[in-house]
Amino acid sequence: MNLNFVKEYHIEAKKLIAIAIPILLAQIAQNSMGMVDTIMAGRVSAADMAAISVGASIWLPLVLFGHGLLLALPPTISYLNGSGQRKRIAHQVRQGIWIVFFSCIPLGLLIYHSDVVLQNMDMEPRLAEITSGYLHAMIWGLPGYLLMINFRCLNDGIAKTKPAMVITFLGLMLNIPLNYIFIYGKLGMPAFGAVGCGIATAIVNWMMCLFMLTYCMRTRNQRDLKVFDKIIERPNVRTLSKLLKLGFPIAMALCCEVALFALTSLFLSPLGADVVASHQIALNTSSFVFMLPMSIGMATTILVGQRLGEKSPHGAKLVSYSALAVGLSVAIVTAFLTVTLREHIAAIFVKDVEVIAMAGTLLLIAALYQFSDTVQVIIGGVLRGYKDTKAILYITLFCYWMVGMPLGYTLARTDVIITGGIAAKGFWIAFIVSLTLAAILLIYRLRKIQRLPDEVLLARLEKLK
Repeated sequence: MNLNFVKEYHIEAKKLIAIAIPILLAQIAQNSMGMVDTIMAGRVSAADMAAISVGASIWLPLVLFGHGLLLALPPTISYLNGSGQRKRIAHQVRQGIWIVFFSCIPLGLLIYHSDVVLQNMDMEPRLAEITSGYLHAMIWGLPGYLLMINFRCLNDGIAKTKPAMVITFLGLMLNIPLNYIFIYGKLGMPAFGAVGCGIATAIVNWMMCLFMLTYCMRTRNQRDLKVFDKIIERPNVRTLSKLLKLGFPIAMALCCEVALFALTSLFLSPLGADVVASHQIALNTSSFVFMLPMSIGMATTILVGQRLGEKSPHGAKLVSYSALAVGLSVAIVTAFLTVTLREHIAAIFVKDVEVIAMAGTLLLIAALYQFSDTVQVIIGGVLRGYKDTKAILYITLFCYWMVGMPLGYTLARTDVIITGGIAAKGFWIAFIVSLTLAAILLIYRLRKIQRLPDEVLLARLEKLK
């Protein structure tokens, strides 16, 4: 009995890793584009590099909101795929196109008029001008990016995660020469500086969209879906409301999480450049490490959705606990490396001995942070597979904004708990507290769902499909 139990977990873990690795590599390629933009723009001027950073702080929360709306598709598609209802998948994908269309209009307008925000930030006029130009160029790639995500969600939903990995790496390879042409003014083009990064990114987003569409049209594993037999269909209010009911909480949670870290940097800025730099080093390192559990969480959503579609709540539980075992095993390794290499990691970013020492202390805290972060992101992925996304939003808002942010500010900037405040360490301690609380509440929510009788759980999911 025990041998069968271990064997089942081993099988699920192997499937999970096979799906998660391409997702991870795609995430690395996507993040590398931003790093390439920053490095190449930095060779023009400090203002151009700063424009990329400021522009990203406006672009990312908004585009991730649109991305989050579409993340309702993988659990929906994986459930239909697992339950033998593949003929219904095309309808979900076509309705996803309407989500892209309807979300692009307000998101595009907000990005276009972001110069109103820039003018009230008391920044240098030249920096505001470059940032505005960069964002205006990026808008043209917004529909292409979201359409690509729509069809990526189709592939992720049927557990085909390698195409997104290949296409994102192709996008990275295109991004570098296009940046070279538009930033520095090559092949007869004017030198646009940081604005050239926006132009290059917009082109890359449309190219990746075309690559994804071409793959979906030609691959054999999707011919029976007949997605492109009728690419344009009328908006279906019932389907759209179900997708948005799942996607809106995900979108809000993503947006709130990004805003939390942006606001943290803002609150630390009066404490000096060294404090902000050390915080940024810890944040960049933990963001890179976070891609590992996030990829496992995304893969977990797919497999849990499939098992539930197959009418196997037991299989969904196996996937859930296998994912936690894999994620925590990875967290042990990454935490150990973070602790032992903390000063070497900090030295990659800066040469200042004092900043390296401050960042090293924050990285010690970040090592602990990785365990709670792993649990909460993987359980969040499980709950998305169960189509229980509202709970994730409520728990995220409570733990981050009602516990984490007030506690972090109190520790960092006031004398209420510790005399003089403890600067960036205060926010990082608060991150651990809020993430640990989120992990506990998410586990409680998952256990509550998994304790439901199988017939009640399956009936509930049938109503949401």
